[in-house]
Amino acid sequence: MLNAIGLQNVGIDTFVREKVPFLAQLETPVVVNFFGNTLEEYIQVADKLSAIDVVAAVELNISCPNVKQGGIVFGTEPCAAAQVVSEVRRCLDKPLIVKLTPNVTDITVMARAVEEAGADIICCINTLTGMSVDIHSQRLRLANGTGGLSGPAIKPVALRMVHQVVQAVSLPVIGVGGIMTAEDALEFLLVGAQAVQVGTANLINPGTMAEIVDGIGQFCCQKNIVDIQDWIGSLKA
Repeated sequence: MLNAIGLQNVGIDTFVREKVPFLAQLETPVVVNFFGNTLEEYIQVADKLSAIDVVAAVELNISCPNVKQGGIVFGTEPCAAAQVVSEVRRCLDKPLIVKLTPNVTDITVMARAVEEAGADIICCINTLTGMSVDIHSQRLRLANGTGGLSGPAIKPVALRMVHQVVQAVSLPVIGVGGIMTAEDALEFLLVGAQAVQVGTANLINPGTMAEIVDGIGQFCCQKNIVDIQDWIGSLKA
């Protein structure tokens, strides 16, 4: 899937006023993904999220343009990434997950930078930058020009990057990118991811998550794996 839908949402104040009361009724831990266009926005949103009891953890999206830096993306420059993580860390008393972009020369450099800046968990990867054109109209298919590529096509890239990051840092790593089945999820766990995220697959089959969980359970029974921790990071080099 190639998309350029942006990150439209109701904003932090409306989220607190209208969404939090509903989320408070759930027994499931709530993890909030957030972003900012400037360092100041990141700090403001993080400060407000820190005060919400129902929020169990936050995921910091550093793949957004830094407007004050001329469009530089926070997640592609180690110093910028470390700065935003450090500033958010100062005003946040919840577990901090930092989601990394794959659109860098060496993702391990970014991973080490955010680890040193105060991240608790690293999540990788976000979407790959892609483009599509229409040969009949001779125009770009996406009005934005480029978009984020997700789905099974990016799994080999994501798997490689997760493996590299696991080797480079001491933090837990969440693997994401092209996971469609239990086998896909098990591959990420095998290379060392402590957990996984599933995105695009849910648009194809809303029941994907339940099927993956069941599939992992069946696999563990077949392999006589009592504790999933025995599987995580057990790749034989």
